[in-house]
Amino acid sequence: MSLIVQKYGGTSVGTVERIQAVAQRVKQTVEAGHSVVVVVSAMGKTTDGLVKLANDISKNPSRREMDMLLSTGEQVTIALLSMALQELSQPAVSLTGAQVGIVTEATHTRARILSIETERMQRHLQKGEVVVVAGFQGISSLTDFEITTLGRGGSDTSAVALAAALKADACEIYTDVPGILTADPRLVPDAQLMSEITSDEMLELASLGAKVLHPRAVEIARNYGVTLVVRSSWTDDPGTKVVSPQPQPRPLVGLEIAHPVDAVGFDTDQAKVAMLRIPDRPGIAARLFREIAQQELDVDLIIQSIHEGNSNDIAFTVTKPSLNRAEAVASAIAPALRSTSDPVAGEAEVMVERSIAKVSISGAGMIGRPGVAAQMFETLAAAGVNIEMISTSEVQVSCTIAESDCDRAISALCAAFDVNSSPSHLGTKTRTADDQTLPVRGAALDRNQAQLAIRQVPDRPGMAARLFRLLADHNISVDMIIQSQRCRWIDEVATRDIAFTVAQMDAEAARELLLQSKSEFGWGEVTVNTAIAKVSIVGVGMMGRPGVAAQMFEAIARDHINIHMIATSEIKVSCVVSEEEGVRALQAVHAAFGLSGSERIEVPA
Repeated sequence: MSLIVQKYGGTSVGTVERIQAVAQRVKQTVEAGHSVVVVVSAMGKTTDGLVKLANDISKNPSRREMDMLLSTGEQVTIALLSMALQELSQPAVSLTGAQVGIVTEATHTRARILSIETERMQRHLQKGEVVVVAGFQGISSLTDFEITTLGRGGSDTSAVALAAALKADACEIYTDVPGILTADPRLVPDAQLMSEITSDEMLELASLGAKVLHPRAVEIARNYGVTLVVRSSWTDDPGTKVVSPQPQPRPLVGLEIAHPVDAVGFDTDQAKVAMLRIPDRPGIAARLFREIAQQELDVDLIIQSIHEGNSNDIAFTVTKPSLNRAEAVASAIAPALRSTSDPVAGEAEVMVERSIAKVSISGAGMIGRPGVAAQMFETLAAAGVNIEMISTSEVQVSCTIAESDCDRAISALCAAFDVNSSPSHLGTKTRTADDQTLPVRGAALDRNQAQLAIRQVPDRPGMAARLFRLLADHNISVDMIIQSQRCRWIDEVATRDIAFTVAQMDAEAARELLLQSKSEFGWGEVTVNTAIAKVSIVGVGMMGRPGVAAQMFEAIARDHINIHMIATSEIKVSCVVSEEEGVRALQAVHAAFGLSGSERIEVPA
């Protein structure tokens, strides 16, 4: 007999009739020969109503009392669903997070799961009962029984964590849409359903579709090899399967705070081409990378950094044997790219570096942990390794360094993150002639970020480490990080600009921190731009396929949209554009890669 964990969100249990429909589906699953654990959210808008009540009482309610209040929403649902099952003659028992032994950090409103005691659930399952569990909640320890909640995506997280602890055969997430879509159908009406997606792609597309799956849930599924399926609550369609790699053995203790980094990788077959002082206008990146793609040159990292005036720098890496051809393409284009609107900037310039290496850390546990990137930078600084380029994604941070420093950097990173091996070419794959994998599987838009830029940061080992440790210590997570290629000398000190993005709600706090630290760190002006949007494409099939980034840049340029920042990983390309042009950029990219479908998918408001 197999074990299935099913999770139903707030709209799926929003009324008595819907709870009864869920009970029918659960009973059918039991009758098909499965043991079932059900995880539910609060009914409909119950949580919003509870938050409003709290705000009516207090302008600043304590986190502890908010957890006591919000945890009641799920308790209503579990009792009603258990009653509905019992009315169908299906034995069932409702249990709170505390009763099933979900132990969390002692952090109210945003706790992470440490462990799950499964003995009580196993007893009920052995008696043929359906176990109905309150999602989104746990307790801080088995001694003080302080109720905690898990924050955004908490019920998804609860369900997948229970599936991991119980070694369930599958975890089914029931929601308003038929599965994972190629884009948010509210923004791209012709988005289509995917039958399957890898957990790495899903993690990179944290804001994909209707945000039906929280990255914390995907992280646990990936780490513990849980088979994850996203399905509609209203149909019997199979939905989307999220496929995870064979996991490394890991204990269930520290379930959500286990090693954030799974692997440390390196690539010494890298060379860099940088184009300095190119015009900041639509189509420049498209032109450059179209020419690169026509030469069948495979580009790895791409970064575009911001500068004062009307010019940018673009840097990219290629394999060493490709460097001469890549340099020739860049040099041929450069004379035509004089920034006429910024005569002070001068001619575009091509700069190459032949002896570099890329070092990377990767792991699903990096999501939402602001100190991981800072720890990488600190480790490299302590080893005396200077960082030349930085590129980040949801699950990977990559830096280019001098090739002569590679062995020392890898050794230090493996020790710092307790990783036993360091594969070369981390995350890459070799394509075969019959590989039909689509280069891009989905596109996403994030309109909740802000861009900060720090001018004239002293260019010496340890500055990036100090900067991002400062932010991490104040619990500010950084997404994209771009370090400029252009050095400027201020009072005989070499400086570079660093730009990065954070959540909009953290932007002002980040700016204040940076301004307060200005004299201590010796950097210059700090600017903030909240009117931005990040457009991303993701697909494991883009690895080893020249021209994917160029195709994205061309699609954006055809709509006369300017790109402000670019950052890439092996399976993701992200561009920052102005907020008002974000939806158009998403729609253009989605269409360019043939992701549109003929069936229009409606999503409840």
